[in-house]
Amino acid sequence: MVRVPVIDMTATGINITRMRIRAGLTVRDIQDIFGFSTPQAIYKWQRGTAMPTVDNLAVLAAVLGVKIDDILVFQDSRQFRIPA
Repeated sequence: MVRVPVIDMTATGINITRMRIRAGLTVRDIQDIFGFSTPQAIYKWQRGTAMPTVDNLAVLAAVLGVKIDDILVFQDSRQFRIPA
């Protein structure tokens, strides 16, 4: 059995919102930093209906002044049986 971490998308979205506000940034500020034409992706991140890609997560962590691990919130891990 292998334990695999599972990201809690809703809690991670709440975390992104909290960190953005604490950093004094608006959704528009984040949109401009990423060069997005609309803020929809950021709103999806904050609602937990989508996750930033790995490269966007790295940029977001740098902008917020935190580590990627500080942004992500994990649920209890799941166990999987890996066939031999």
